[in-house]
Amino acid sequence: MLASADRVRDQQRLLWDEFSAGWKKWDVELLDWHAPFGDALLEELRLRPNSWVLDVAAGTGEPALNVAGQVPDGRVVLADISAGMLRVAEEKALTRGLHNLDFKVCDAAAMPFGDNTFDAVYCRFGLMFFPVMSAAMREMARTAKPGARVGAVVWGRAAENPWASLILGTIARHRELPIPPAGTPGLFRCAPTGFMTRMFTDAGLVDVTERKVSTDLVFESPESYWEFMTDIATTVAMGLAKADEKSRALIRSDVFALLGRYEHDGAIQLRSTATVVAGTKV
Repeated sequence: MLASADRVRDQQRLLWDEFSAGWKKWDVELLDWHAPFGDALLEELRLRPNSWVLDVAAGTGEPALNVAGQVPDGRVVLADISAGMLRVAEEKALTRGLHNLDFKVCDAAAMPFGDNTFDAVYCRFGLMFFPVMSAAMREMARTAKPGARVGAVVWGRAAENPWASLILGTIARHRELPIPPAGTPGLFRCAPTGFMTRMFTDAGLVDVTERKVSTDLVFESPESYWEFMTDIATTVAMGLAKADEKSRALIRSDVFALLGRYEHDGAIQLRSTATVVAGTKV
C-alpha cells in the first residue's frame, strides 16, 4: 500500500505541475464557478480577524486568498503537493497585495506543521485525490487547535455533476475503460451520502455537519467547454491521451451532441453539486 500510495503521489505531483498553466489560464472562470462552494465552506469555519488558517491542497490559491482578506491580523498557510500550482497562487497573492500568507510544498499525509497550530483547517476539492484519505484527515485534525473547525468540500455523485460525468462517460464508452478498484483516487470517490461524515468522525472530530451545495458551470459554446475541460481536468486529459486521433474526434463529436441537452438561453449550463462537511477538533 505504501509503495502504491507513493507512486500515486509522484504521478499527481507531475500532473498538477503540468496542469498549473491551464488553471492559470482559466482563473477567472474557475473563481466564478467555485465561489459558491468556497463561500459555503468558509461559513462553517467561523474565522476571526486573527485566525491562523491552513488550506490543504491549496492549488492556485482559492479560497485561501479570499481567506487572507478575512483574517488581516492572522495568517494563511497554503499547502500543496505541486510547486507549479503554488507558484500561480503566489503570483496572484502579489498582484492582490496580500502579505499574510505562506506557501509550503508538501504531502497532505505528512505535513510539516506542529500539533494544535491552526484555528481552522480545510481542504476544498482535494481529499478525493489523496491516495490515503484517512492519513490526510488525521493530519488535518492533528494540526488543528482544540476547538478549531476542520472543513472540506468534495464532489457529489456523478449524476449530480454532468459538468464532468458527460465528458468522462463519453470517454469511457469509446475506450471501454475498466472499472477502477474501490478506493482509487477520483472525482466522485467521496460522493456516497454520509461518507464524509464518517471520515470526519473517524478522525476524532465532533459536531460534524454535511450539506449539499449546487451551482452551474456556464459556457457560451461547446468549443469553450471542451477547451476548458482539456486544460484543467487531469482525468479528462489522461483519458484522451490514451485514445487515437480517430477516437478523440468521435469523443469530441459525441460530447458536442450531448451538450445540446444543456443549452438554455443561448448558453450551456451544466449542474455542479458538492458536499460541504465540517467538524470541530476536541
